[in-house]
Amino acid sequence: MKNDVSRRSFLHSVSLLAASAAMPVGSFNFGKKLKVVLVGTGVRGVSFWGKRLVDNYSEILEFVGLCDINPGRLEMAKNFMKVNCPTFVNFEEMIKTTKPDLIMVTTTDSTHHEFIIKGLEMGCDVLTEKPLTTDEHKCQAILDAERKTKRRVIVGFNYRWSPYMTKIKELLAAKTIGKITSVDFHWYLNNYHGASYFRRWHGQREYGGTLWVHKATHHFDLLNWWLDSDPAEVFAYGALEHYGSNGPFRGKNCRTCDHKKDCKYYWDITKDRHMMELYANHEQHDGYIRDNCLFREEINIYDKMSAQIKYANNTIVNYSLTTYSPYEGWKIAFNGTEGRLEAWEDIPYLEKIEQPDQAELHAREMAQGAKEDIAYNQMILHKNWNKYEVVNVPYTRGGHGGGDSRLQDKIFVNPASPDPLRHTAGTRDGAMSILVGIAARKSIESGKPVRIAELTDLEPRAKRL
Repeated sequence: MKNDVSRRSFLHSVSLLAASAAMPVGSFNFGKKLKVVLVGTGVRGVSFWGKRLVDNYSEILEFVGLCDINPGRLEMAKNFMKVNCPTFVNFEEMIKTTKPDLIMVTTTDSTHHEFIIKGLEMGCDVLTEKPLTTDEHKCQAILDAERKTKRRVIVGFNYRWSPYMTKIKELLAAKTIGKITSVDFHWYLNNYHGASYFRRWHGQREYGGTLWVHKATHHFDLLNWWLDSDPAEVFAYGALEHYGSNGPFRGKNCRTCDHKKDCKYYWDITKDRHMMELYANHEQHDGYIRDNCLFREEINIYDKMSAQIKYANNTIVNYSLTTYSPYEGWKIAFNGTEGRLEAWEDIPYLEKIEQPDQAELHAREMAQGAKEDIAYNQMILHKNWNKYEVVNVPYTRGGHGGGDSRLQDKIFVNPASPDPLRHTAGTRDGAMSILVGIAARKSIESGKPVRIAELTDLEPRAKRL
């Protein structure tokens, strides 16, 4: 009983951002394993929050239930993860039957709020994949439920934890360039990875909230964390000019398309055994087509996006997201009163190493099990009136630059370890990241700036607490 109480107490504390460092509980190595359940058995669920946990943390946790509306994919997930637990198509039945300590939500973005709120109301803490949800009304409902139930929500922001992103945070927190006044941040999705979003359910805003929310939530969370301030106002532009109805032809899906020889975006899912076993073999249960045509008429999200974000501390950010770039990477520049910090990843003409094939590049980043050789990435620190300095940062390609393992170790192995840079993300972090994207979406539709404070009852802070 004492072990069980301690474990539950810890789950409350870990999502309180830096508060976990003050708790007396050291890790999940109690006499009884942590009971976890997973709802949503897509590729992210069964790999990052599924098999990876089984492979690395089985001594301290166990899966006691899997839930999905697709019974075929449920069985495949159970076999792939190598777990022996019951499966459910009804979420509430799973919670009542298994009585878990922690619920992990990896369903389509538009349904995150349903399972988060139900889980909280049924007495559980919840860990959700990003984004927290897809609009301001669902966001407010989550905030209200967390306050009412006194349970906690953890948001799985893994990019924060990579050594490279952490080094940027360290340099900015140390005021190496003085007070930050403006930022230029540009993210490029290549025509392999970028196209994949338009093939999947993410191509329809009713499921993913557009890439302003699904993808850019990563980027906005990094900005919020780096700047240590909340966004206050957003003005944005966006359009759909490349994918969707803009395509020269279209078909039902890649497998049956008559334009395989002509379409540069043709993707043969039959060559990917995992995708076939996880999705194509179970289409009859829910109708979800994984190799959908990215030129289908139903696509209604943006493929080019640009925003200006004003922060509560008066920092101005210029941000853009491109979804059909020849290469995949990003670059950022922080301008401060005493200098400038420039950072980037995977920009071909800035890298000293040969770039891999773009499809291989994405596969390496998403890889969970492969051990990668550690190399060094660079960033440039300019100090006013002085020569610039090259900063070398240890870097590994796999698991989102090494962030995946650090995030999960913090949650499941070293929860009470110090968190001086406040890597751990809770509900407010999740909310503030999606509210930038939601505001951008609304700005495009109205042609006017949108204030963050008008979306939920969260008031932007000049300095985060």
